[in-house]
Amino acid sequence: MNGTMMDYPLTLTHILERSAKIYPAREIASRVPDGSMHRYAYLDFYRRVHRLAHAIQSLEVEAGDRIGTLCWNSSRHLELYFAVPCAGCVLHTLNLRLAPEQLAYIINHAEDRIIFVDASLLPILEPIRSQLKSVRRIVVLNDVSTDPGDALDYETMLAAAPNGPYPWPRLDENTAAAMCYTSATTGDPKGVVYSHRSLFLHSYGTCMADTFALSERDTILQLIPMFHANGWGIPYAGIMTGSRLVFSGRHLQPSDIAMLIEKERVTFSAGVPTLWMTLYSHLESHPHDMSSLRRVVVAGAALPRQFVELYEKKYGVHIMLAWGMTELTPIGTITSLKSHHESLPDEQRFDLMARHGFPLAGVDLRIVDAEGKELPWDGIAMGELQARGPWVTGSYYNDARSRQSFMDGWLRTGDVATIDAEGYIQIMDRTKDLVKSGGEWISSVDLENAIMAHPKVAEAAVVGVFHPKWQERPLACVAARPEFRDQITKQEILEFLAARVAKWWLPDDVVFIDAVPKTSVGKFNKRALREQFKDYKLPGVLLG
Repeated sequence: MNGTMMDYPLTLTHILERSAKIYPAREIASRVPDGSMHRYAYLDFYRRVHRLAHAIQSLEVEAGDRIGTLCWNSSRHLELYFAVPCAGCVLHTLNLRLAPEQLAYIINHAEDRIIFVDASLLPILEPIRSQLKSVRRIVVLNDVSTDPGDALDYETMLAAAPNGPYPWPRLDENTAAAMCYTSATTGDPKGVVYSHRSLFLHSYGTCMADTFALSERDTILQLIPMFHANGWGIPYAGIMTGSRLVFSGRHLQPSDIAMLIEKERVTFSAGVPTLWMTLYSHLESHPHDMSSLRRVVVAGAALPRQFVELYEKKYGVHIMLAWGMTELTPIGTITSLKSHHESLPDEQRFDLMARHGFPLAGVDLRIVDAEGKELPWDGIAMGELQARGPWVTGSYYNDARSRQSFMDGWLRTGDVATIDAEGYIQIMDRTKDLVKSGGEWISSVDLENAIMAHPKVAEAAVVGVFHPKWQERPLACVAARPEFRDQITKQEILEFLAARVAKWWLPDDVVFIDAVPKTSVGKFNKRALREQFKDYKLPGVLLG
């Protein structure tokens, strides 16, 4: 027997239309370059999205055309998040931190027809404009009234558009809505296309009580760049739930973040570990009122356990670690304690909270060995993490590398993990970042977290360097906190580690650096460190 249900596609159009009816007075706020806040209501946002759709159609685009955005986090960028896909086109968010040749590559590979660009980011686009083969028009989002040159002005274009409802097309839920390219630590970036259905279901998944638990009562501070994996899906989930939204603009220094949390009474935010680590250090010397902030989602890399504990004990902020990828829209797991964990002693409870959580409803995970054999969920077996689900991509856009990234309907993530009997995963490393010593694996992530627990250490990254006997041995690259840069030694680090990791894991050397290099999305750039230290000679090693 089959169930008969209404033909009702899961599209972003439903989220948009519902938002104006249910939450018309809810506020959207954006910080603008002069430091002030631009504010308007959901109903105003809704009307501008309709007007923007009219304006986009006047540029003679066709269904399925890719439209690029090179923009900071703002309410205007949010307007594009909805107007472009609801009108039947594909939103292509462009990473403003990519190298020029990579930016030109992804614009050409996606065949973007129009690019919307913040005026302050035009200097990134101008040097490569002559290389952009498919781009017909540039639209500039100005924060001040200036001449856009041969480009169109966003506000002028909206003012000239019809001020009335746009006749949204009835879209199949599997229609492409957005696309984003991986940040590419090796090779060219890979394109990931998201359907309306995947974005809709991802929003549902992240809003559940044991995930982001967003509601109309929340004020969300959007710190994740909106060019990075849909801003982790938070803009769509926020509009779905009627949350008050605050956009950071280009202001991402710790002082800006602390001020926004305090002044806007933020209840929820998310970001990569380095952001929350530097904010904590800032708050130590520049106190702010953090009492409104109830939870923070951290992903992109491992957050040292002590910060999970420090934020909760000092500020009452519940840190939730998550794991995901651009290919997962991007959230796959999140750390939420089960009821029987609440009474655990602090030591055990924080150990569990420092893991990467269990999969969201709708995501399947498994770990496999080098031969592709599935491994048990015992918290010990370590293998490559693979994922599948309704918001997990099934291939890369027009890219032959899809063949090596998918196996029997599963995405090969490249992460090495364990999964325990209750479904909690622990990311041990990226396959390319594991230190392979004498046929055994050493987790650079575990070593880094142990080093960053040292009170004098700000950041640490571990890379494998050549050893004639063991193949590789770990080299610790350590950035001290500014006040301790002349007061920290290699021996101090090694003695600190000796009580925390296996003896054979101890780094063969420690080098001190000013800061760990970062990728375009704020992760530690191990590739840059491996390149920097590729010829490094470990103490006492004869290279022959």
